Amino acid sequence: MLGSETPMDAGRARLMGPLQLAYLGDTVWDMLVRTRLVRRGLNVQHMHREAIARVNAGAQAEAFRSLRGHLTEDEEGVAMRGRNAHPHHGVPKNQNPQDYADATALECLMGYLFITGQEARIGELFEITQEE
Repeated sequence: MLGSETPMDAGRARLMGPLQLAYLGDTVWDMLVRTRLVRRGLNVQHMHREAIARVNAGAQAEAFRSLRGHLTEDEEGVAMRGRNAHPHHGVPKNQNPQDYADATALECLMGYLFITGQEARIGELFEITQEE
């Protein structure tokens, strides 16, 4: 997808901290959203507004909730590690703690799938979140 590095073994990836995976997954999610917006042919100002609306804790939490019933047992386990992770900085004041936890679950899952080379699965799950 983005690099030529060899994917990380799933067992090794599961040893990573959930916030490390979420750190990576946030960027993966942002890239997916922005790529979709560019493909729609919108102007930059409109793309920026749309990206802000779709790459935030509330929108990511909603996307994660739309994946219920679509995740494998392994994916569910990775996501729950992210959901239960406690950031050292705490939940930002303007965020709902439930949304923040669910957004972190989505980010953790995306980071895990990316680092283990499962780009096709990332695409499948992203498409599910985009169905209206």
